[in-house]
Amino acid sequence: MMASDPDQIKDRTERRLDRQFDDIARRFPLMRRPLNAIRARGWWIVRLPIALLFIAGGILSILPFLGLWMLPVGLLLLAVDLPMLRGPMSNTMIRTRRRYDLWRRRRARRKQSK
Repeated sequence: MMASDPDQIKDRTERRLDRQFDDIARRFPLMRRPLNAIRARGWWIVRLPIALLFIAGGILSILPFLGLWMLPVGLLLLAVDLPMLRGPMSNTMIRTRRRYDLWRRRRARRKQSK
């Protein structure tokens, strides 16, 4: 098999997204059980409507009880079932985590220097 085999690429992006979800579960232990449950096979029938509701809520973030935070959550849920979203969403999760870690380190250095 060649490295550009579509099945290998699909498996690689799926594993990468799974690693990102596992990292969220490690960082936030309270999220472990819900993440494992929602990622289980056969839950697409629950995941899809919830993802679409989150995306709609993110688009309607101008309303007071909805927020822009709902959009990435909906896209993450949708990425579990749609292979074309797995790569971009795992890349986004990695970039966001790196920026957050960098921000925390800078903030800690500023506090130490004061």
